[in-house]
Amino acid sequence: MNLYVNEIFYSLQGEGGRMGEASVFIRLTGCNLRCSFCDTSFDDGKEMNEEEIYEKITLYPCKWIVWTGGEPTLQLKEQTLLFFNNKGYKQAIESNGTNCIPSLLDYVVCSPKGDFERIKEVNPIVDEIRLPVESGDEIPLLDVLPQAKYYFLSPVFHSDKQTTRNNIHYCVEQIKKDPHWRLSLQMHKLIGIE
Repeated sequence: MNLYVNEIFYSLQGEGGRMGEASVFIRLTGCNLRCSFCDTSFDDGKEMNEEEIYEKITLYPCKWIVWTGGEPTLQLKEQTLLFFNNKGYKQAIESNGTNCIPSLLDYVVCSPKGDFERIKEVNPIVDEIRLPVESGDEIPLLDVLPQAKYYFLSPVFHSDKQTTRNNIHYCVEQIKKDPHWRLSLQMHKLIGIE
């Protein structure tokens, strides 16, 4: 099966419940949302089959794959997940939750951008909710979101540092109001790694 791959890189998971863990990131092209704060060029990519992807990722000592995008559920199928499971990889996904997330994953991150009730209907249980937040955004009640082990507010980082600080401060205040939430900063941006 062929996938359109934007990039493959090896780094540390920069946010959320797996923050700091070494991971191979496979960023797939295409997205059904066009969020203004997205830092991904989701239209550019190279067609690769599973063997070509496998050959590239064997250069790294890590056995964690993070499927990300764009929106990986537009391309990712059970067949591909099974291929990499059989090669000994654990697999995570970072999805906006608008499509059904395939099984055979070891860790599911849902980063919804709205339409929370529909997302909960499509994906009722995930490992982590990571909600991107800008100052003034309305924070949904947990009962409208999929059930998760972790609920994170993730302040949106901007090129304007004051806007970023405002977003962080806003998230901190929201968490203090509802301590079911946790703060997830984009560590990779703070320490300057990919």
